Amino acid sequence: MGARHPNHRRVKLRQTYTIDELARLFELHENTVRSWRKSGLEPIDDGRPILFRGDVVVAFLKQRRVSAKQPCGPGRLFCLPCRKPQEPAGGMLDYTPATPTAGSLTGLCPVCDRMMFRRVSRHRVTAVAGQCDVQFQGEQARLSA
Repeated sequence: MGARHPNHRRVKLRQTYTIDELARLFELHENTVRSWRKSGLEPIDDGRPILFRGDVVVAFLKQRRVSAKQPCGPGRLFCLPCRKPQEPAGGMLDYTPATPTAGSLTGLCPVCDRMMFRRVSRHRVTAVAGQCDVQFQGEQARLSA
């Protein structure tokens, strides 16, 4: 099975590729490459076999990668069920340290009432939390040998 995000650096810019060649290059199924065509990957022409220029494939994959990103601003955490950044319910966050220098911010999603998590450095907690109230939980748990 191929990677979730195909590595565009595998493509040679000045080479043409068929659907089968792209599928083998990225270790994907041919139907995945066909779905890319339906999503906007432009072939050279309408002839058979369907050929794609390498530079067009690279631009398409880069554009897909950028459009999928949704950066979280200050005071927002990414909610996995909602699939978008949300402000925590009540503007309250909990910081739980995982290491001496980093930990997790957790809050409740106001839409689906599920937990949202964001890994953050201890020094950046106030910047990432924005206007939200942050409650610091106990120190990290230690295992004794």
